[in-house]
Amino acid sequence: MSRSSKKGPFVDPNILAKISKVKPSENTVIKTWARSSEISPEMVGYIFAVHNGKDFINVRVSEEMVGHRLGEFSPTRKFVRHGGKMQKELEQKAVATPKAAAPAAGAPKK
Repeated sequence: MSRSSKKGPFVDPNILAKISKVKPSENTVIKTWARSSEISPEMVGYIFAVHNGKDFINVRVSEEMVGHRLGEFSPTRKFVRHGGKMQKELEQKAVATPKAAAPAAGAPKK
């Protein structure tokens, strides 16, 4: 545990104030920059827009997320792809395969 057990879990007070104003059944998005805030049972059912440094990523809180941090569900790095000659060949084969199979599947049966 990174936080002392006597202190309890860290939940941003601003988030708690915003939760008290909104019902979980509403599809209202709660914006927050508090990525380090821990998800408590009161947050289940709400939608949070968690800032990742550039954009806000919507996170719908479920029961399995309780105890985790909001920032865990809003990745800060974007995976583009691995490069290289082999990867390029694999991608070209993947693009060519569906095109060849599509006309055969659409041909009428006799």
